[in-house]
Amino acid sequence: MTERRNLSSTNDSSLIAALCIAGTHSGCGKTTVSLGIMAALVRRGYTVQPFKVGPDFIDPGHHRRITGRDSHNLDGWMMSPAYNREIFLRYGQDADEAVVEGVMGVFDGFSGRDEAGSTAQMAKWLGLPVILVIDARAMARSAAAVAMGFARFDSSLLLKGVIFNRVGSRGHAGMLQEAMKERRINLQIYGYLPREEDLEIPSRHLGLVTDEDFGLNGDRVERLATWVEENLDLDSLIADTKAGAGMPASGPSPGPEKGECSDSGVRIGIASDEAFCFYDQENLRLLKEAGARLIPFSPLRDERLPGGIKGIILGGGYPELHCEALSRNQVLLQQIREFGLNGDPIYAECGGFMFLMEAIRDLKGNLYSMVGIFPMHCVMEARLEVLGYREITTGVDSILGPSGTIVKGHEFHYSKIAETRPSAVPIYAVRDRRGTAGESEGFVRNRTLGSYIHLHWGSNPEVALNFVQYCRRYG
Repeated sequence: MTERRNLSSTNDSSLIAALCIAGTHSGCGKTTVSLGIMAALVRRGYTVQPFKVGPDFIDPGHHRRITGRDSHNLDGWMMSPAYNREIFLRYGQDADEAVVEGVMGVFDGFSGRDEAGSTAQMAKWLGLPVILVIDARAMARSAAAVAMGFARFDSSLLLKGVIFNRVGSRGHAGMLQEAMKERRINLQIYGYLPREEDLEIPSRHLGLVTDEDFGLNGDRVERLATWVEENLDLDSLIADTKAGAGMPASGPSPGPEKGECSDSGVRIGIASDEAFCFYDQENLRLLKEAGARLIPFSPLRDERLPGGIKGIILGGGYPELHCEALSRNQVLLQQIREFGLNGDPIYAECGGFMFLMEAIRDLKGNLYSMVGIFPMHCVMEARLEVLGYREITTGVDSILGPSGTIVKGHEFHYSKIAETRPSAVPIYAVRDRRGTAGESEGFVRNRTLGSYIHLHWGSNPEVALNFVQYCRRYG
């Protein structure tokens, strides 16, 4: 067994043992492989810090279930290289091993022209060694061609080796090994993972099923760890993690300088259950540093709002899967409606925004009444309506800050606004990552702001401070 290491105990606190699990394409199994490696490391007694490249709310929940530590998003468009390094250093420096799960294929980003927004770009920014997951189903010698192509595509990427996933048999593994050896491909083969379909997390719209709805129980975690331990050379994998990943970042501190988090902070209710579970951990950290005391509540189960709150945050999630239960909770719906109409601050994103509308129509055509602050309703569609990065600029003063506040984020949803009345006025001027103007967004009523766009407050850390001060002043 490999000796447990904690490189952060050395004189240089910027040294972090870390690796990046990347894939040839979306759906190759890199999430399951990443979870298996995390589970095996935890079983060995390692403190594992997970990260996820890209604007993903679902995979980090599964990471947290395995490691017991919040997983943090890294993103090449919404945050600068320095800010990403700050996040990586802040949470990785006290861990024995940091595991970064990539997004899509390792070189896939915003376009076919360059690496912007890709896993490869993030690995270079952080100095991470990359382990490539290759889905070997229905391939033998061709898998070696895939490995060779990825190895040669970008010589500046520290591609250390490969893991063959969904291998059919020992004979299949032997053919893969022969092909790699015959072509003299200079990549470490860390192992051959057999097909274990029951270990893979099921999918639905928006991606994998969330941790809240599909919690990895102890038996499944143990099986994930055993799957990796018995089929990968985990000792070599650990030995090849690179000390020094995450160089000291330059530039300003990523958090606001004012405010503090304490029991006496500004009490802000935050929806937290199976219907509302999409929150970026960096946003929550910034809120706490700005002086917020976040008080969780469940719109599915709680009959009343938490006492003494000065504001409400309603994140994204899957309210469309819980319409009946949400609609039945009439006392809480009325409390939230009165809270907003009385002028107390509410911030809602995507699923939270849908919840604040008058109604949601599900895929079966059923219409369920919701909070009713915004004079509109939405309809679920079978196909993805919108996907992409967004940059918003506010046109008036709001709970996010003064007019002209700029924040980056992303949009990803299957519903659309089916009916809206003139009293719903948008305040966001929206542009996509190319700078192309889109439809106005960000609806305001009193001091309630709702939008389909998930904003990353790390792109403008002053937003968290503005929101907390707004709650303190008006809540």
